[in-house]
Amino acid sequence: MSDSTIQCWLVERELGDRDFVTLVYATPDGSRFQQRQRSSTALRTGPAVTAATDIPEAELEPVPDAETRERYAEEADRTAQRYDPDDPI
Repeated sequence: MSDSTIQCWLVERELGDRDFVTLVYATPDGSRFQQRQRSSTALRTGPAVTAATDIPEAELEPVPDAETRERYAEEADRTAQRYDPDDPI
């Protein structure tokens, strides 16, 4: 991991409209996140969704409220305790 990236953990996965899955990766303290959308086809045929990923700091957004920050921090900790960063989940 370089100085310009932060290891973020998968904290949320939600099936949405039009067969898209929303993935949310957050920093360990829950203060910043990145949301990604992938089609269910891409999830089956593309690269695996891993427990963690390194995200450039500039691509992370601040989490807008304390409740969500706390939830993301708890989920990041739970994921980090159960999985290695490169484990597919």
